[in-house]
Amino acid sequence: PQAPRRGVTRLPENILDISAMGDKVHKGYGKLILFGEHFVVYKVPALVAAVADYTDCKVSIQEGSGIEVIDDRPAVPGYKVEKKEEADEAIALVLKHMKIDTEKQRVVCTFGGSLTAVSGIGASASQCVSLARALAEATGRSMTLEEINEAGYEGEKGYHGTPSGIDNTAATYGGVLRFQRTDGDPIFKTMKLDRGVEIVYASTGITASTSKVVGDVRAKKEADEAWFAALLKEYEEVVAQGEKALLACDWGALAGLLDR
Repeated sequence: PQAPRRGVTRLPENILDISAMGDKVHKGYGKLILFGEHFVVYKVPALVAAVADYTDCKVSIQEGSGIEVIDDRPAVPGYKVEKKEEADEAIALVLKHMKIDTEKQRVVCTFGGSLTAVSGIGASASQCVSLARALAEATGRSMTLEEINEAGYEGEKGYHGTPSGIDNTAATYGGVLRFQRTDGDPIFKTMKLDRGVEIVYASTGITASTSKVVGDVRAKKEADEAWFAALLKEYEEVVAQGEKALLACDWGALAGLLDR
């Protein structure tokens, strides 16, 4: 079996304006969902922290036509090969959303950065968001964070079908967020911590399909609605306590709640 990939990263202490971090390199942060990895789909709050590691992108628009992708991101073995079809679809969706006509111009996208591409760390969202930022610079557009987030969400559809929106929001805004889906636009608020914190995360190295896992959870819900409703109610109590512990920087209490 493949050895786990381990990393230590710092969570940004507050919301960062990534667009101000350089006019040539455009970033999308990775993320760790602290609470609500799959419950978030069912319109209950989730807590997510962007990590300091990021994907960056550079875009060159040239004469000709078509799309060239140079993927220099660090990744666990097999990830980029297995995800290539989804990645190509995601890139095409961001280009379409931003009305970039690749029949009239050639677009060269180069991805890099410090974020290791692995399932669960938000690699797809960070790629889409970094691409949207780079395209904005390459085409001379001024885009708000909300518009960048929207472009990232459209790209996520290439990877996940119907994404929750939590990953691209963390990738765009950075920091620590409380996120909740609704029947309309999602609601999210920033959470400013008094100090940064290091998290050690580990990956099995196994590349997984988020859409498949979401489908598995849905099947369990539909098989026993009463059981799932009780579980959801318990989760809402846990995430409320988790938010208080996180804001208080009470890491002991937070750890206990994460284990629930």
